Amino acid sequence: MGNNENSWKLKDPWGSKEFILLLLLEFIFVIGFLKGVISPIYSQWLNNDLYAGTLMGLTIAIILITGVYIVALRPQALSWSEIGIKRFNMSDWKIIIGYSVILLVGAVIIVILTSFIGNTWENSKTESLQQNLTFLTVFIAFVSAAVISPIYEELFYRGFLYRWLRTRIGFYGAIVISSTIFTIVHIPAYNVMPVNFFSGIIFALAYERTNSIWPSVLIHGITNGIMVLLTSLG
Repeated sequence: MGNNENSWKLKDPWGSKEFILLLLLEFIFVIGFLKGVISPIYSQWLNNDLYAGTLMGLTIAIILITGVYIVALRPQALSWSEIGIKRFNMSDWKIIIGYSVILLVGAVIIVILTSFIGNTWENSKTESLQQNLTFLTVFIAFVSAAVISPIYEELFYRGFLYRWLRTRIGFYGAIVISSTIFTIVHIPAYNVMPVNFFSGIIFALAYERTNSIWPSVLIHGITNGIMVLLTSLG
């Protein structure tokens, strides 16, 4: 890989303002307002945690992707390639498949180890899916987990956040801090926090090695999709 392909690791076009504004968008608007105020309204309206969670995920996706465009890209007339939307090499499929396997195996090991302290894998969405198991509910859960979440989460947490941190505090610091933030924003899903932290590391490593956000999107989507199918079968 040439120096031009790796230049995103050395410099970026943003300052502290963009970083602070997008973190405020996440922690104040998304977590505080959308999850705190709008999410209960969705649940009451739809009377189904799976449907409400999917609609909330779509809402958050629209808000965060729009936020990245308005705050980080549009003011400087930057393209989406600045946050990693670029082609990856065919040889990177080895990384995608390998990291997907590592993530799945690692997630199972983490769940088993944390089960000794009373942790479980289930949450309101998985319980709702299992209680009302139809082709439609499995399809909705699959689209939510394997398509919507991977795209917006990788664009925001790896494409912008990891890159911003990578430029300023280096590889290890960026991995740890971006994965920690990725874990915190999934509260109140406390039972999967260790898996989320491990996932954040894997996704960032994929971006680091391929210079494209798509491998991490694919790994995220593949593993989430498999989890949904296993949940529905279980």
